[in-house]
Amino acid sequence: MAKIYKVMSPLATKQKQLRVAAYARVSSGKDAMLHSLSAQISYYSGFIQNHPGWAFAGIYADEAKTGTKDTRPEFQRLLQDCRDGKIDMIVTKAISRFSRNTVTLLETTRELKALGITVFFQKEGLYSDRGQGELVLTLLAAVAQEESRAVSDNCKWRIRSRFKKGELAGLSFMYGYRIKKGSVIIEPEEARVVSWIFYAYLSHVGCEAIAQTLREQQVPTLQGGDWTSNRVMRMLKNEKYAGNALLQKRYVTDHITKKQVSNSGQLPRYFAQGTHPAIISDEVFQQTQQLIEENRVKNNIVLKPPARYPLSGKILCGYCGKQFSRVTRNGIPKWQCATYLRKGRGACHAKQIPEETLFALACNVTGMDVFDAEIFNQLILRIQVTEPNAVRFIFRNGQQVDAVWQDRSRRDSWTDEMKQEAREKMILKGKR
Repeated sequence: MAKIYKVMSPLATKQKQLRVAAYARVSSGKDAMLHSLSAQISYYSGFIQNHPGWAFAGIYADEAKTGTKDTRPEFQRLLQDCRDGKIDMIVTKAISRFSRNTVTLLETTRELKALGITVFFQKEGLYSDRGQGELVLTLLAAVAQEESRAVSDNCKWRIRSRFKKGELAGLSFMYGYRIKKGSVIIEPEEARVVSWIFYAYLSHVGCEAIAQTLREQQVPTLQGGDWTSNRVMRMLKNEKYAGNALLQKRYVTDHITKKQVSNSGQLPRYFAQGTHPAIISDEVFQQTQQLIEENRVKNNIVLKPPARYPLSGKILCGYCGKQFSRVTRNGIPKWQCATYLRKGRGACHAKQIPEETLFALACNVTGMDVFDAEIFNQLILRIQVTEPNAVRFIFRNGQQVDAVWQDRSRRDSWTDEMKQEAREKMILKGKR
């Protein structure tokens, strides 16, 4: 009788290795923290490569100011690579390094679990897909979130205490000044530009003309970008150039979003005199404010807060990087790149987009029957204009969806009011 042997395939005897990636994050750009980030990268590289059955799939490392934000670029890249099937497992130091927002943490781990990806939290010794993993994650994440709130409250208290004493707090970047060893000092070259701007305005040179001169002379701004009339006006209104400081103009709404908003009376503001060296005299500053007010009245400019719409601050130009602004032409609301509106097509050739089109695209990618601003804001982080007639919706969970549309013909885009106005113009023209 013939003997039968079981033959093992070489592929069957070789166990498939898990593709393991690591996520690391530090909380600030200080040298000590950057050293910590470098140490984490070095540690995880060796940790994964020396672990039997694991294949090194990369290190994703963010230098972030806070662990509560979802705009960490490396974190988003990690999630996208997971969705693309490049990773089987993620290792991270602790829950607080991954996310201090309980909702974000659970949404992320659930999405990864659906993709068959485990997250291992070293400090807690916890695997996200095992046993009571989600229950424990919820409890521990809630603790981390509460710790974040407590730290945030302590920081706010410390800063507001300094405000009450008339001390500068949080001043970092300002044209004409530098911060060295905790002291505010004048930067001579930029200070000369500041003085020229104030005296030019007092000589009745407009903000746009001032900005145009600075652009033509290629005077650099502090953090890049061009000189604009808005930038010039903000400088003219800034009391710090006279050596004084109006403190707590803005404040942070909560410890989760870290969003800063203008203080319109929600919190007290403090005016402190002589907090730092002045570039211009207080007399020149007061004369400037008086002229600004006179020009406002003369030009019938109404002071009112800028209107906020569901898409405000959401649309980013893929050509120049600026945000889109809402404009109304012939009664039709549209969105246009701010650079185009200020400087024209030569500076940015991004097309305007009808608001109605954006609402329809948003409904398509989110599954809404009709556009709902609250649902839209909960789901969508931003809209990036990628090409003419093409945008990319970036969801808060990291998902990205591209959308395109066709322009309507000129005839279809005319409203009844526009048609009536055209008829009236033709009638008047025929009477001449």
